[in-house]
Amino acid sequence: MNLFLDYRNKILYHLKNLNDEKIIILPNNFNNLTVELPPKNQKSDLSCNGALVLANFNNKPPMDLASVLKTTLLKKFKEFKEIEIAKPGFLNISLKDDFWKTYLQKLIKLKLKYGAALNLRKKYNIEYVSANPTGPLHVGHCRGAILGDVISNLLIFNGNTVTREYYINDHGGQIKNFVHSVYYRILEIKKKKGFPKDHNLYPGNYIIDIAKQIIKNKSIKDFNNLEKIFPKLSLESIKCSMQIIKKNLKLIGVEHDLFINESKLIKTKYVLKAVNLLKKNNYIYDGFLPNPKGDTSDNWKKRNQILFKSTEFGDDTDRALQRSDGSWSYFAGDIAYHAHKLKRNYDHLINILGADHAGYIKRITAAVKALSNNKSNLTCKVSQLVKLLKNNQPLKMSKRSGDYITVEDLVKEVGKDATRFMMLSRSNDVELDFDFEKVTEKSKDNPVFYVQYAYARINSVFRNIKLDINKEVKLPKKIFSINQHEKEIVKKISEWPKCVEISINKLEPHRIPYYLYELATLFHSYWNLGKEKPELRFINADKKYNNSRLLILQCIAIVIRNGMSILGVNTPKRM
Repeated sequence: MNLFLDYRNKILYHLKNLNDEKIIILPNNFNNLTVELPPKNQKSDLSCNGALVLANFNNKPPMDLASVLKTTLLKKFKEFKEIEIAKPGFLNISLKDDFWKTYLQKLIKLKLKYGAALNLRKKYNIEYVSANPTGPLHVGHCRGAILGDVISNLLIFNGNTVTREYYINDHGGQIKNFVHSVYYRILEIKKKKGFPKDHNLYPGNYIIDIAKQIIKNKSIKDFNNLEKIFPKLSLESIKCSMQIIKKNLKLIGVEHDLFINESKLIKTKYVLKAVNLLKKNNYIYDGFLPNPKGDTSDNWKKRNQILFKSTEFGDDTDRALQRSDGSWSYFAGDIAYHAHKLKRNYDHLINILGADHAGYIKRITAAVKALSNNKSNLTCKVSQLVKLLKNNQPLKMSKRSGDYITVEDLVKEVGKDATRFMMLSRSNDVELDFDFEKVTEKSKDNPVFYVQYAYARINSVFRNIKLDINKEVKLPKKIFSINQHEKEIVKKISEWPKCVEISINKLEPHRIPYYLYELATLFHSYWNLGKEKPELRFINADKKYNNSRLLILQCIAIVIRNGMSILGVNTPKRM
């Protein structure tokens, strides 16, 4: 039920018939036809550019060709009430009220499926969050987590299968520092030894909690020799940290289907297997990397390395796969992980990356192309930084110092719904200001409240007249008519499938809260008109009501519920 796509296809078919009848000439490849919303100053419902894009090909002025098309379209489509020709040749189409009656009744039958393109049925893997398991999630992780989760919801809404995945980076220097931090806290608790003043360690209070939990578990009895117990202590520390992370994610409604450990890929020689695959396809060589860009000092020492030919796949430079000590680089581990993904035969791979990983996209995209012989593509979405504001002052975060705002802190302050909605209030590729005061206001300036309040108000109408909002409203047999205010709401309702389509094609779920806020604004504006004009009220003083308006209310409620469900935000019936 994508109104604009449906009528683009119908009008295109009509133009092909006109071509067969020698009324117009249609190019062999004609993809420029659009059916869109008209400008806001126009009261029509649809706008078509057919005359503009065909004028030159038919050797006619656009306005003259528009006149020809207007006549044939009005004759062909009985649901078209009138067509106005707007310079330089747009066809602005108004639909009859009965068309909208049929449209809304179809929408009611679709309910939770309205807006979905159910013919996609692809298999997606979406990796998101994947924060180092060194402690609680902070607000920066929160935005990426919600972005990945909502993209997953959006894909599932459209009939796809999605695996939500978390890659646990439990190998390398940061993990070593983390485990050392836990060890020194254990010694502090058990033997009253002071915690070292080392900037590489994690001093946060959560490290103390992890240390206490490991002591309580009694899986390690002797803490005298760190080297001897390090493997076991590492497993226990990461296990405790991941429990904290999963708890944090659950607070914002995020749960993953699968967790993949980097350490297991290394232990099972998966990195070596992936490197050997690239070597077999001649994408690996021994060589020397040039100085890093901007580094003109003599400190850079060239050394022979195992290099991946990532420049053959659009990267800026080839990439090293081993460190100077012979261990695999972080990038080599990522190559192995993506080889593991590819082996599971997904149609699409999507990675949600933090702002600090934006420069990583080219190399990992190149790796996926090399591993799959250009048969698979990886889409990366970068979740930019979040700036927290309270009392008009920024709140700073630093995980290493232990002074930062956690996901748990944020949810306690503003709640899950506000957190999820507001984290999607701007495109993921721009920084987001998260104002604590704004998201707790009960006003139009708080978008999540405004949308939820619209849904609650609609439910209150049906409660007052003792009707079930989920049951079909029977319309009188007389001619269906709606006023201009209602027409604007209905037109906005018809945009929902288009909003979903663009959101999924571009993987830009921020379009959904924008759309819902605009729909809620139209509804609340109409509601307020009833205070001044009794004839516009949904229920009059005698508890009488207009069934046509109830049908529109039902449709608004369905769209809000569908949209908020994708966002993972509640729709309370009372507020």
